[in-house]
Amino acid sequence: MFEKILYPTDFSDEALKAMDFVASLKDAGAKDVVVLHVIEKGSFDAIARYAIKDIVEIGKNLKKRAMKEMRPIEDTLKTKGFKVKVIVVTAVPYMGILDIEKKEKVSAIVMGSRGKTNITEILLGSVSEKVVRRAKVPVLVFR
Repeated sequence: MFEKILYPTDFSDEALKAMDFVASLKDAGAKDVVVLHVIEKGSFDAIARYAIKDIVEIGKNLKKRAMKEMRPIEDTLKTKGFKVKVIVVTAVPYMGILDIEKKEKVSAIVMGSRGKTNITEILLGSVSEKVVRRAKVPVLVFR
């Protein structure tokens, strides 16, 4: 049914709960998991405006940190028998998720309901809500 799962994570508690569900999908026939972290473009642009360091170096450091945080997730999923692909992009979060949904041709998206930026979500609408409304595949959202 869901052979290739997109698992976007911001490393929040809700995202970790969603990862537990992703792991359980192995028994339902899932084979591949694309683990995605989106570096929020707006935050990156704000840093670029005020940063003394070279912006390219800041971008590399953010990506390196995200990859380090994703390693235990990747290891856990591989231990469960999944083929895992790890991706880090810089984008507007929901747009980055939807872009990878299309590029990777996933069959479902499994994500947390709230991320680390709850105040922004209250004011602008949550990333998960935007993904649910625009995704072409089923989206499972966990609280």
